[in-house]
Amino acid sequence: MQPFNYHYFIGYVSQVTPQYIKIHFPSSTLLSKFIFSGEEFNGGLVGTYISIEGENYGFIGQLQEIEVLEKERLSLSETAFKNQEFHPTAKAEILLSFNLFDMKKVTKGANVYPTIGAKVFVCTKEFVQQYVQGFGKKKKEELLINIGYLNSDNQTEVTVSQQSFFGRHCAVVGTTGGGKSWSLSKLIEEARKNNTKCILLDPTGEYSSYPGEHCILSDNSYFSYRKLAISDLFFLLKPSERAQAPKLLEAIKTLKTLEIARRQGELDCYFANGEAKNYLLKAGKNKREFVEMQRKYYEEIDSNELNFDIKYLPRQIQGECVWEVDNRNPNLWGGKSETDSANCISLVTRTNAFVNDKNYKSILGIGDMNGKKDLAEAITRFLSVANNETLLRIGFEKVGYDFNVREIIANALAKYLLNLAREKMFKENPTIFFLDEAHQFLNKRVTDDSFTSYSLNAFDQIAKECRKYGLFLCIATQMPRDIPVGTLSQMGTFLVHRLINYNDKEAIKQSCATANSSILAYLPILGEGEAILTGVDFPMPLLLKVNPPVNKPDSATPQFKL
Repeated sequence: MQPFNYHYFIGYVSQVTPQYIKIHFPSSTLLSKFIFSGEEFNGGLVGTYISIEGENYGFIGQLQEIEVLEKERLSLSETAFKNQEFHPTAKAEILLSFNLFDMKKVTKGANVYPTIGAKVFVCTKEFVQQYVQGFGKKKKEELLINIGYLNSDNQTEVTVSQQSFFGRHCAVVGTTGGGKSWSLSKLIEEARKNNTKCILLDPTGEYSSYPGEHCILSDNSYFSYRKLAISDLFFLLKPSERAQAPKLLEAIKTLKTLEIARRQGELDCYFANGEAKNYLLKAGKNKREFVEMQRKYYEEIDSNELNFDIKYLPRQIQGECVWEVDNRNPNLWGGKSETDSANCISLVTRTNAFVNDKNYKSILGIGDMNGKKDLAEAITRFLSVANNETLLRIGFEKVGYDFNVREIIANALAKYLLNLAREKMFKENPTIFFLDEAHQFLNKRVTDDSFTSYSLNAFDQIAKECRKYGLFLCIATQMPRDIPVGTLSQMGTFLVHRLINYNDKEAIKQSCATANSSILAYLPILGEGEAILTGVDFPMPLLLKVNPPVNKPDSATPQFKL
């Protein structure tokens, strides 16, 4: 395939810098549109791909600016334009270099540079296509996904390596209305065509019409509180650090001890005949047997799991408000501590409200679930090799906003997947975890009564750890500035739609080392469905139009009516 043909010639390199080259057009005629071999070319349009001749290397670039020399600009007139009596110049960005003796061998950026006087040609569709087809592909046999086509010609298909796209995590970003949701849908669609397992956290219900398994929290599914960690419960209940947190932790350990006691048939001496071992009012009771049992089962009791009946937590917190020892008998707990009891009133009130709230009971499986699916079990079934389903949608549309429950449940769910990854659950069958509206869940903190702030960082841990385990994260957000720097820096691939906010553009610029400021200058003017694709494993950034998905999300803006 010949990249340098005089039929496509447009000019000469007149200046070379590390950031760009300048091109001199011998005649303005070379900027005009022309057709050759049935293909339309236009050397005078910003965004046009060009090839540049070298000695051992050739280069592919993209026109970024076109202007007329200052001395000719003053004499421009309608007659001059008509007679084409001027000599424009252009600025172009070097995207990649290729070996002239093995043109499939490419490098990102320009490790060598064109020389002054090198000839410049418009790229043919066929020549660009060989680099865009299988973008990021490293092996002969590799899964590919078709995203769209180059924006410059609306014909050159963009087909990329699925491994390169998702293998280092990825982010789909853009303001509302730019096509972000459609792009996420397209990526899910393409991954499913390759029989890749996809888990989608859908916060708004946009994807409820998609074929696949749907677990809607508080509707047909619940995420059992027993799958939460103690830290998650602390996030939900927000105990003050000094007065309330120790009592809450002791209440949890006591209830876990009683759970074991019921299972083992022990500690009957602490309860009257037939009395249920649901909670323990410690005031005046003997400590010895209880403490011995806690020592015996310390691993289970000190674990981070919530293996107890949470309905009795408010009563147990009250039961913990006692003096540590009886002054007359050190083997007994003391009487009720009015100070501790007063300090824990707000915690007991919050805990009571939490365990008895209808919405949270249905979300976290507190009480009878009436046939609802346990989300953790549904995830395990979905990931099994015998299950042919490729999409599991976890719907948050029925989840409320009080108690920071959305953020905390999402964080707990991410932590659950993180633990599955650490157990090598995804090693043989890599899975993509899609997080829509990621700004709702990432970079979130909760604050307790004493204004101590705690970070919810499970997604950040997935981004940092899970690539080697086979769990890949794909986040979609309209506000990249709200994504933690640690998470954003782990994204190896970016599909960037229109961005207007300065801080959003700077966040992408800082995280997206493979695309320089020239290509990112397009961000504020991108149309609906247009995006810039850039990635660590891709030889050059691409300006493209994303193909619409077959299954479209319900993200249309409601229209005013007459």
